[in-house]
Amino acid sequence: MSLQLFLAMLFLPLITGGINGIIGRKLPYLLSGSIASISVFLSFCIALFIFFNLQEPVHYTIYNVFSWQKASIQFGFQIDALSSWMSLIITGIGCLIHLFSMGYVEDKNEFYKFFTYLNLFIFSMLLLVFGSNYFVMFFGWEGVGVCSFLLIGFNYSDAKKGLANAMAARKAFIMNRIGDAGLLVALFLLLQEFQTLEYREIYELIQSGEHQLSHPFYFGLALSLFFAATGKSAQIPLFTWLPDAMAGPTPVSALIHAATMVTAGIFMVVRSNFIFELAPDVKEIILWIGLSTALIGAFIALKQNDIKKVLAYSTVSQLGLMFVALGCGAYTVAIFHVTTHAFFKALLFLCAGSIIHAMHHEQDIRKMGQLKSYMKITHLCFLIGTLAIIGFPFLSGFFSKDEIIAHAYSHHPIVFILTLFVVIMTAIYMSRLYYRIFWGNENIDEHTKSHLHESPWTMTLPLSLLAVGALLGGLLNLPSFMGGGHAHFLSHLLEHQVEGLDKIQHHSLSNSISMLLMASSAAIAIFALYFSYLKWGKTNKEIIGSKAGIWQSLSSNRLYIDELYNAIIVKPTEKIAARGEYLIEKIILSQIIQWIGTSLQWSGSLLIRFQKGTVNQYIFWMIFATLLFFLYTTLTIHLWN
Repeated sequence: MSLQLFLAMLFLPLITGGINGIIGRKLPYLLSGSIASISVFLSFCIALFIFFNLQEPVHYTIYNVFSWQKASIQFGFQIDALSSWMSLIITGIGCLIHLFSMGYVEDKNEFYKFFTYLNLFIFSMLLLVFGSNYFVMFFGWEGVGVCSFLLIGFNYSDAKKGLANAMAARKAFIMNRIGDAGLLVALFLLLQEFQTLEYREIYELIQSGEHQLSHPFYFGLALSLFFAATGKSAQIPLFTWLPDAMAGPTPVSALIHAATMVTAGIFMVVRSNFIFELAPDVKEIILWIGLSTALIGAFIALKQNDIKKVLAYSTVSQLGLMFVALGCGAYTVAIFHVTTHAFFKALLFLCAGSIIHAMHHEQDIRKMGQLKSYMKITHLCFLIGTLAIIGFPFLSGFFSKDEIIAHAYSHHPIVFILTLFVVIMTAIYMSRLYYRIFWGNENIDEHTKSHLHESPWTMTLPLSLLAVGALLGGLLNLPSFMGGGHAHFLSHLLEHQVEGLDKIQHHSLSNSISMLLMASSAAIAIFALYFSYLKWGKTNKEIIGSKAGIWQSLSSNRLYIDELYNAIIVKPTEKIAARGEYLIEKIILSQIIQWIGTSLQWSGSLLIRFQKGTVNQYIFWMIFATLLFFLYTTLTIHLWN
């Protein structure tokens, strides 16, 4: 494996991001977007080459960052099945989002800046997944956080929503920093006990038994890592930033929600599987937090009317299902759902962007309807994405979701029932979204209708390619009774190269049980489609206002979680900050600064008496100072002798 080729794949987005950041303002906007998109496409091509030519894990140590006694930290990279697979998702989906953005971004003056941030985002994610240790991963982890802040608040100067966009970016940044505290604690614990942050070395030390550490240590370590994951991957209690991140342009929503930032937490847990296997209590916590997040996200999505908010809470729910898989110890299943989710969720978000672009930035689904007559390609792609996410038979989401259901069934009956409930709600809210946009009553105003058209090829081409992935993505990890020699391809690939995964004990179900579970999942999807068609396929009317029931009000108001956080955390913190500002800034610091100024003024007025411009006086003080120095020197020498 050529180090130069790998570094080219890694640094190409950084280089073009730097070019756009420095001289992009002077470049034609099409050139600015083109070089950014081409660099990510080239990175994807190199990532493909690396993936297909990778025989075994490869490690590169670039330089030693820190050494003290036995402890050391290196800046290096690890190329194995997990990192190379994630790089395909990051660069592949990222390339399509770059191309889509070429037709979506309307402010040509800000074109270069937008693509600079996108390129830096891709570079940070690649750094995160290819790092050979937690130190390098941390740099990518923080880089992703900074880029997401810049992208979410990209339209901060907008006259109507600029402040709301800036506040959403700040919320995402702060909540991610809270989670990052857990990662820092975990890094210090690892460095203290193992004197290294290298994944491979920590795994070998644990397996060798040289470090006989107590269960509380591993519990605290795994819990700290999981807390970090709750921030990046939007789990309870740090999930409310993700729906607000919809303030960013729609391609940003697709990039953050589909295949990159929100999957960082899942990647980190999978990479650290050998630590979590030593803390079964933490795995149980992960399971129930993930399940609770999946239920809450799906419930809130049922009654949202903003097209992007429905998809945002859908992402929260799907991430919860991935953590259910992690809690069951099904690490490869979680990566499988990450992969299929990247296809159909990126597809759905970009379809939403196509719709918003055609509707002159209208996002309320109550003001849509019958769009299938105006946007045939977008309609077909959105339908495929919807069928994939609800688990329609033989589409990508059908296979990955079925594996999660199977592990939930093996784990506990209550977990299985609640997981099925999440699947039911997912099928309902996505079918509702589809029918209200493309079927039902046509509630489009005449001005918007006169300009309705299908999006340009730069937007429909990525949709078409992602639709193929949403259709065929399930073939990557077919179950045993369907795949023959190609069964569980992804699972075998990861288990062969990733530390710890080869030792995971799998729950095996009989073929009859597996087929029954798949049939149940398919029946849920088909029934939801039929039910939603009866309810919303011919009308856009719903119970709203005072006629709405309790559950409908709770769903439409997002369970009042944001209001609760504002009441018990945000407002008290702001009051404490205001009091602190008054006490520290206006009383203590201002008094100190005033005292310093007064002292300098007094000393200056004292010294100015000796600065009158009289030469004789200056000569006198020079001679006097020289005599004092001579006397001091003579006296010192005499006393010393």
